Amino acid sequence: MTDAAPQRDERIRAFVALELEARTREAIGVLQARLRGAKGLRLVRPEGVHLTLRFLGGSAPAPLEALAPRLASAAAACPPFEARLGGLGLFPERGAPRVLWLGIELPPRALELQRACELAARASGFEREDRAFAPHLTLGRWRERAPRPSLEPVELGATRIESLVLFRSETRPDGAVYTPLRLFPLGARG
Repeated sequence: MTDAAPQRDERIRAFVALELEARTREAIGVLQARLRGAKGLRLVRPEGVHLTLRFLGGSAPAPLEALAPRLASAAAACPPFEARLGGLGLFPERGAPRVLWLGIELPPRALELQRACELAARASGFEREDRAFAPHLTLGRWRERAPRPSLEPVELGATRIESLVLFRSETRPDGAVYTPLRLFPLGARG
């Protein structure tokens, strides 16, 4: 792990994600500024917006260490790619909203990378993810019941994806903070 590596007996809340270009995060920040009026919506920091491929939950350091070379292999097998961003949506699909998201359209090789990350996680001792992968970028969350907002049409164009990241997630009163533990360049052969 990097300098951000935890103490040996500490549990780490972690996930595997694709990192977005800085210009894309800036465009997301502009979009979020337009969405600030939604009642009770707590926006994610633009620099924290990412595409989660596999949530790992709380883990001891050893499984994360075992996962790292498997993620490096999965990333090396997937060349960098472009993904299109557009369309807003809500989770759940009905009733009071909990999550506001931005859609992301992935090419087949990115979906193969997601499946490889799932297999790597399971091979490293993490439990199987039962939910189907639904690519999206979380823009904000509601903590309390709120009416469903009307959503404007949104198209942010394409973004280039060049790296897979193993992140640590720390929940703080002012929002989650994500710290990269390891970065794996896409298409990089050792």
